[in-house]
Parts: sequence; structure tokens; C-alpha cells
Amino acid sequence: MMKLLAILSVAMISAASAGAQGAQQRQGRPGRQAQQAPGVPVGGVGGVGGDDPRVTPAEIQRMFDAYALVQAQDQLRLNDEQYSRFLVRFKSLQDVRRRSLQEHTRLVGELRRLLLRQQPDESQLKDRMQELQDVDSRAIAEVKKAYDGLDQVLDVKQQASLRVFEEQMERRKIELITRARQANRPKQQQ
Repeated sequence: MMKLLAILSVAMISAASAGAQGAQQRQGRPGRQAQQAPGVPVGGVGGVGGDDPRVTPAEIQRMFDAYALVQAQDQLRLNDEQYSRFLVRFKSLQDVRRRSLQEHTRLVGELRRLLLRQQPDESQLKDRMQELQDVDSRAIAEVKKAYDGLDQVLDVKQQASLRVFEEQMERRKIELITRARQANRPKQQQ
């Protein structure tokens, strides 16, 4: 478990470090690299053919989700039959959360853009607020449905263990992101 966490940490820190180095290089020389989309390695997706390999936040999330799936079997003490049913339902929960967060973030971004205008259109603001409320309500219902499906596979102790496990995984993810950001900060001159 610690070995995989260490590998994931190194990958995140390396990605952050490579991103900082790439940004410093691009500041000094315009051209193809300066026009490259953030988080995408020069030369294409996955670093093929490029000298600036970076990992996108989405890739980090996918790696962490895969890590969580592997760890869940041990943490929840799932037998093989449970694990196969758990796997499908847990991935569904992860997908619901990811989709809901993306929609929520998109709508908040639209609200932000509307508010930056000299005279924000109140009807557009009202429409976006309603959309945001609908997205958030739908997300709550879909997450509950996903948990209900998971709970059908697990006994009560495993259900409680899942909630604790998810909280621990979220804390680890935040810790790894914080470390990656700290490693990405430029060193202060002495």
C-alpha cells in the first residue's frame, strides 16, 4: 500500500516539477511550446515524442481512482465475488461525482463570466443559478443512488468501513496535491 502511494506521490511531484520547468522555459522563448495547452505535453498526449512530459489533473484523478479501487478490496475485506460487483458500483459512484463536479464547476465559471460584465444580465444570472441548483440536486440524488447500490453488496461493517476509507483517501489525495504544489514552488534566493 505504501509503495503504491509513494509511486503516486512521485508521479504527482514529477508532473508538478516538469510543469514548472516547462513554464520557466516557455517564458524565455515563444513559439510552439508557448502555445501548448496547459497540462498537455509538448509533442502530444502522453508525452510521446515530446521532451516535456506532464500529467494532467484528470490523469492524476484517474490514477488515484484506480489506486482507491485496489485498496478497497483490502480495506473492506471483500471476497472475490463481492469485489467484482463492488468494482462496477464503486466506479459508477466515482463517475457520478466527477461528472457532477465538472458540471458544477462549468456553471460557476459561467456565473463568474456573467458577473464580470459591466451590466450583468439578471435573467441570465437567474437561469444559471437555477441550472446550478438543478445540477447540485441531481448530484445528491445520483450519489445516494450509487451508495444504495454499493450498500447492497456490502454488510453493515463494510458499509461503515467504506465511508471511513473514502474519507482517508480524500485526505491522502489532498496531502499529495499539497506536496506536489510545494515541490512546484520556486526556491527562494538567499
